[in-house]
Amino acid sequence: MMRDVPLHRSATALGALSLLAAATLSAPPLQAAGPAGTTTPAIALPQLGDPHLTVVPRTVEETARIQAITAPTTEFDAPEPFEARPAGAATVRARKDDEAYSQHSAGLTFEEELEFKLGNGLFKKVWVPSPASTRASDGLGPLYNARSCQRCHLKDGRGHVPEGPDYAAATMFLRVSVPGPVPEQLQAVHDYIGTAPEPTYGGQLQDISAPGVPAEYRLGVTYSAETISLNGGETVTLQRPSYSADSLGYGPLQADAMLSPRVAPTMIGLGLLEAIPAADILALADPEDRDGDGISGRPSLVWSKEHQQIMLGRFGYKGGMPTIHEQSAGAFAGDIGISTPLNPAHWGDCTEAQTACRAAPHGGEDARETEIDQPNMDLVTFYSQNLAVPARRAIEDPAVLRGKEQFYNAGCTSCHTPKFVTHRMDGRDAQSFQLIWPYSDLLLHDMGDGLADNRPAGRANGREWRTAPLWGIGLTQQVNPRAGFLHDGRARTLLEAVLWHGGEAAAARDTVVNLPPEDRADLIRFLESL
Repeated sequence: MMRDVPLHRSATALGALSLLAAATLSAPPLQAAGPAGTTTPAIALPQLGDPHLTVVPRTVEETARIQAITAPTTEFDAPEPFEARPAGAATVRARKDDEAYSQHSAGLTFEEELEFKLGNGLFKKVWVPSPASTRASDGLGPLYNARSCQRCHLKDGRGHVPEGPDYAAATMFLRVSVPGPVPEQLQAVHDYIGTAPEPTYGGQLQDISAPGVPAEYRLGVTYSAETISLNGGETVTLQRPSYSADSLGYGPLQADAMLSPRVAPTMIGLGLLEAIPAADILALADPEDRDGDGISGRPSLVWSKEHQQIMLGRFGYKGGMPTIHEQSAGAFAGDIGISTPLNPAHWGDCTEAQTACRAAPHGGEDARETEIDQPNMDLVTFYSQNLAVPARRAIEDPAVLRGKEQFYNAGCTSCHTPKFVTHRMDGRDAQSFQLIWPYSDLLLHDMGDGLADNRPAGRANGREWRTAPLWGIGLTQQVNPRAGFLHDGRARTLLEAVLWHGGEAAAARDTVVNLPPEDRADLIRFLESL
């Protein structure tokens, strides 16, 4: 029998709250593409399991218990058991200041808390260009978007768009790519879309540079207003963004270059998302919409540099990274220009066309193999895995319960899957064997023309995005008052974010539009409680 437990738990108590176990399962074979009118036999891909985790397999009985406890509720007169703790025993109390996202997971040992604090120091570390007297901190750039992780992920939360004369694009940038071939390792994935870095500018545009190296661009953003009428006489004005790469430092972009904006996302709960069994996510996929509900979630499949196999993509707005370590290493390379063992190029995202950047001094000239070594990368990864999810607020409020019912009735849970149970894992007690409430299926969904960036990335086409987790979303603007919502921060409120949904989410959006004003307000109150 499950029972309520305090928020702060020891490592031993984590096991007491554990409900179930998990197994590494593989996806069914994928079909390879063949010429029109022909059939191609299935190609057996490597197991789409979780090679980065040491897990204990589930039993048949445990699997049945998981299915029962993660089934969507049909009762909304009271909170569900354990709903107050969206991260299970790793949940922490919700703070009322801008440190709400900066706490470590409950249940860490003293040694793990020390690792977390050391990782926090590296996350906040301000890097400087080479050469510098602070040799452990040099190697910045030569092209970059920010001098530290924290300067993008403000207080471990979301970034914001640049505003007027206060140009602060360090929390936002443009990704760039051109059409290209499908990598050899991914040719078995029949709908993988080939792209390549832009030949002159690389994979993303950097607006800051080291001395003697021209910056790549300045981000331009303009908005046009669109008014949406809601049931009950209310109106909402949406701002439709238009982006430009201004003041290009290396000549024009290639004619077929595709640009897509990115605002730094919230960092909480990442280790728990990483601990969800791949099989449980794959089980939610319905690419052909065989059940006829209009929802066609598809898994992102990516090549893991670290594990040298195809893995489920969980991280990034289009699910482009399989693990937190690879996501972190990619950010060091692209955002800060810092070399890591996984991405050892000292010039970061600089291309061969950017000769001054390639020739600039770097932090590897003092016998360091990379500007940040693997032990320090492990600390950054541990920190990112253990930024805690705050507890829910006001879950017994009748308005919140009514709003939850509206959320379910509108069909929002078709993509924002409420609950999972994580793997039982060795060495990661804080994320092991927990009932969690991320409100995401981590799959790719068509979000319609309104949110389309028209830039494919892997399996995600120009209209598809990975379902964003919703836990902690009600504290977004408490942590950063300037933060907006969605991949580019265009939505200033949660209601605006809902109204931008289209494609597979159009029916749910229209349901919200047609709700009586009091029901719509309850729905937003529920989201604010997450």
